[in-house]
Amino acid sequence: MENLIGSDDDNAEYEGDGESEEGNQEYEEDDESQESDPNFEEYDESENSDPEYEEDERQIEDEDHMDDIMDVDNNIQDVDVDMGDFTLNVESDVEGGHEPEDMEVINNEEFESLDEGSDQDRERRALIKNLRKEKRCSLGVVHKQSFSVGDKFNSKKELKEAIDLHALESRRNLFFKKNDNVRLRAQCRGVVPVTNKGQVGSQATTSKRKGKELKTQKVTCGWYIHASRSNPESDWFIRTLNQTHTCLQTRKLRACTASLISKKIFDQVEANPDIPLRAIQDHFQKTYQVGVSMDKVFRAKDKARKHITGDYTKQYELLRDYVLELQATNPDTTVKIDVCSEPNPDSPTRQFRRIYVCLGPLKKGFKACLRDLLGFDGAFMKGPFPGQVLSAVGLDPNNGIYPLAYGIVESENTESWKWFLDNLGDDLDLGRNSNFTFISDRQKGLHTAVEQIFPNAEHRYCIRHIHDNMRKRWRQTEYRDHLWRCASATTIPEFEHLMKEFSQYDKEACEWLKQIPPKHWARSHFSGRAVSDVLISNMCEVFNGKIEKGRDKPVIGCLEFIREYLMKRICNVMKEMKKAKGPLTPTATDILTARKTVASQYIATWNGGDKYQVTGALQDQHVVDVRNKTCTCRKWELIGIPCRHAIATLNEMSKDPEADLDIYKWVHKVYFLETWKKAYSFKVEPIKGRSMWPKSECPTKLIPPPHRTQVGRPKKKRRQSEGERLSKKQKASQGDGVNAAQEGGSQKPTNDGVQKLSRKHISVTCSKCKNKGHNSRTCKGQGGNQSKK
Repeated sequence: MENLIGSDDDNAEYEGDGESEEGNQEYEEDDESQESDPNFEEYDESENSDPEYEEDERQIEDEDHMDDIMDVDNNIQDVDVDMGDFTLNVESDVEGGHEPEDMEVINNEEFESLDEGSDQDRERRALIKNLRKEKRCSLGVVHKQSFSVGDKFNSKKELKEAIDLHALESRRNLFFKKNDNVRLRAQCRGVVPVTNKGQVGSQATTSKRKGKELKTQKVTCGWYIHASRSNPESDWFIRTLNQTHTCLQTRKLRACTASLISKKIFDQVEANPDIPLRAIQDHFQKTYQVGVSMDKVFRAKDKARKHITGDYTKQYELLRDYVLELQATNPDTTVKIDVCSEPNPDSPTRQFRRIYVCLGPLKKGFKACLRDLLGFDGAFMKGPFPGQVLSAVGLDPNNGIYPLAYGIVESENTESWKWFLDNLGDDLDLGRNSNFTFISDRQKGLHTAVEQIFPNAEHRYCIRHIHDNMRKRWRQTEYRDHLWRCASATTIPEFEHLMKEFSQYDKEACEWLKQIPPKHWARSHFSGRAVSDVLISNMCEVFNGKIEKGRDKPVIGCLEFIREYLMKRICNVMKEMKKAKGPLTPTATDILTARKTVASQYIATWNGGDKYQVTGALQDQHVVDVRNKTCTCRKWELIGIPCRHAIATLNEMSKDPEADLDIYKWVHKVYFLETWKKAYSFKVEPIKGRSMWPKSECPTKLIPPPHRTQVGRPKKKRRQSEGERLSKKQKASQGDGVNAAQEGGSQKPTNDGVQKLSRKHISVTCSKCKNKGHNSRTCKGQGGNQSKK
């Protein structure tokens, strides 16, 4: 015999044991009356009943509803209903003159026997719909029926959620007195104000204290609901219902759990994932007039966020389905998943290790940019499964970032970078002898991987990271200035001259810098294949900043955040294209305009052939070759835009009426507006929802990588270098910021825009004793004579 007590809910409570013989006799009489009742449904004692449990139930029925009268002739059937009889008085006053209202009772056997398409079923649904309509009482207050007799629920979980929601809306504490596989009974435990004896809902109880029997008056709220089902496979129906609350409302609700709150704040968290906890707490308390703690709000927001972003572990199982959908919507997309080696080949699971993504539209657009330049960098994941987001970012014709490929790996090491570069080389058709140009932050694993995969490539080092390493020993600003001048020199003679000056300033620092080959960081040793003279890997830093909010999401959520950003970015660039005028991109137009202004100060002399000698101030003299489109300053060769010397040559050629004076023919085609539009003509296509993804036929299931708990509190922000922190402090200073720093202070802008010199790190001088370290107010004659008044 199956025991139904405590079947599937921790909140189920049971009371009463049937202590007296008189009570047992009353139970027998009740049994006879119930057997004569046509609405009584007999349960199979062999499957769903326990004699002791049934005895407890009968006693509870008699104790709690002694004064209630059940009219079996008032079963709701196909009859005309007066809606005024069903008006719900939620806040009815408790007065001694009121009489108890009849309970609504229904025979579920008749409803369960109805066909869904029958006339009786349609009338039943119309009746229930009419019962649940909003009704206006005599005071003008609109009330809405929460439940109606005959309401159908697919599961007990759905019914309990509806009861909890009613408890929240009515601000009453409800509890489940019966809770098993076939029955659910909820009652109200609210506090009823006692105005007089013998009121509705009160009953006399007997208790013993010190051997004496005392009669007390116990007042209970009359609200209760009883639902059941005929068998474990059928639906749940509300059988008995009393919707009149006679108790007081409360702000401390048992049903107001974190799970219920999370369902109510789902829209808020979805619209703004960074919404403050205090805002959620205030909004919820004002909406429902209940009190919730900050800890409960924190748990509720975490549940809502997990429901929105998905479970971190479950998304690894759907990763292969996501890959199929991504490749189906974006043709020519490359996605590769690497798993950990499994000693047992028959194992049904594989542990996730890495993933590489290169969208087909971005692959075509990058090739249309006509720039053989890529920057590499990594950023850490913030979720429970540590990892690194690797990215390859290029430059578009307007010198903006153009992300090409991204991936998630276990860590930023040589093995993971080699795997990433191998896949990238296959997508771009880069062989081992390729002379492609890369720029990175000198990460050891990346440096080794580039040397092994692409030994003939031009690998540039970010000058800012070189300066960060230099600052560990030489912190003065002069070292930064010397480093930047040496790196910015475009000719080898100029580079050697500046290195000599650096050696005269500090020979040890110059020797340290010479250990890094200049071909990695000096423009004078760069080739012009990349059509760019960038010295810093800022394009990767910008991309990492854009995807920062996506790095704390699950694996699919993170990949989708990056894809959506790339899709939106193309739309934003297209808006800027519509504003552009002229044959060149806006950035190229600005560079060319600035060089035209300076070119007026130079004089060009023709040699009678294809070369011109261009002379300017301060012994600035170079040779321009018109046929080969080169200048000895190498600026034209490095970036593809005519330098000031070439523009001065064009001005001299304008004196010849037969000369071709179109300056745009001297500009590399990478900077033309048509090239820019062609690069962004390939769109990243959107994808469908998760329920419509194709199912992978792979026999194995992906599981998450091993969880590694990090030491200390999890970090949310990237650790900034000292140079980055210093640069942010110096953004406010303009012009004299360097001089102010040398004097021991820094400039800070005020509210009216006026800049003032900060007194930080400046020692104060006493006006009395003329000593430093204190002022006249705290002067006690330290080191000098103090005049006494």
